[in-house]
Amino acid sequence: MKTFEVAVIGGGLAGMIAAIALARGGRDVALVAPVAPKEDRRTTALMDQSIRLLDRLALWEKLRPATAPLTSMRIIDGTDRLLRAPTTTFRAAEVGLNAFGYNFPNKVLIDILEEAAAGEGNITRFPEMAELIEITNEAVSITLANGETLSADFAVGADGRGSKLRETSGIGVRNWSYPQSAMVLNFAHSLPHQNISTEFHTKHGPFTQVPLPGNRSSLVWVQDPTEATSRIELPLAELGALVEARMQSMLGKVDVEEGVQVWPLSGMMAHRFGKGRIALIGEAAHVFPPIGAQGLNLSLRDVMALAEILCDRAELPVPADAGDSFDRRRRADIMTRTASVDLLNRSLLSDFLPVQMLRAAGLHILSAIPPLRGIVMREGIEPGRGLRDIPAALREKLKRKKA
Repeated sequence: MKTFEVAVIGGGLAGMIAAIALARGGRDVALVAPVAPKEDRRTTALMDQSIRLLDRLALWEKLRPATAPLTSMRIIDGTDRLLRAPTTTFRAAEVGLNAFGYNFPNKVLIDILEEAAAGEGNITRFPEMAELIEITNEAVSITLANGETLSADFAVGADGRGSKLRETSGIGVRNWSYPQSAMVLNFAHSLPHQNISTEFHTKHGPFTQVPLPGNRSSLVWVQDPTEATSRIELPLAELGALVEARMQSMLGKVDVEEGVQVWPLSGMMAHRFGKGRIALIGEAAHVFPPIGAQGLNLSLRDVMALAEILCDRAELPVPADAGDSFDRRRRADIMTRTASVDLLNRSLLSDFLPVQMLRAAGLHILSAIPPLRGIVMREGIEPGRGLRDIPAALREKLKRKKA
């Protein structure tokens, strides 16, 4: 039986980055991950904190040419309700950044991660499914689909919503659903996007355009499931005309590209994110709607916390309670982000007038008070960062008053 310090189960973006981070942190890593069978046409926006992680792992410079910076984020109330919020624009320059983050095709990052994992001396790749997992106080044993068995001091579940590691460990989950579907597509447009991401709030959910390199953008269009089912059957030219109309032609003529997908929206959160000799990251731990570019960014904060716990003293054996430490470290962030995305999404669906008033008032306040807007922007980029900056913002305000 082959033995390792850490086994990462799952080869999606979170799993691959976790394996590379732990290996470069000094751990001997088994990556249990079959090669992805199909091309991923989706795109991902990573915020500044996640980009800094990729930079530390020497991955960012390879990814940078395929990315588009997000220098501004604009929110437009596209509802026809009585109480509508004002258009609000968040600019990265207001918080001292060149960009909030960068958007790129998933396929590009997957290829970069595959190459990095293949060239990493501390990673041994097992391109098989984990068929059987046994967890004890001393180790985690994994039997692969080809009958091969390996053992690790610690196992990381990056194996998605139906995680076998989570199921084996006896960790339960809470599931919920939404009366919505998300249409995901890429499109070309005749006018430049100027690196501005625009999110229209509609009565069925957000309609979010995010820049890609050149005159191209990605779109996440949250809508009524019946309408999504009918629209995906439309010719691309007709769908492009609908997208252009929804965007009020602000990007000119729209040409939708092949590969349009529709996904029902739902959420899931594990009761625990780790215990003993296991930890759950990414969609093995948390799933929520593709709103506010939070999904993979939250998963990469899982990776950062895990690397700090497992690689702080890489010359020592992995502690038997590392999973419990990870659970404590990640609980507040995961629960807060999940709740905030859920609240925003449900506020758009609600016809309850007080809820509409609160949403409109919140955006009006952010639009009118720059220091508060800056705190919210920093908090969105990096949890805790906005709150840490409150004392400095108050001091600056007092200094301006005295002057």
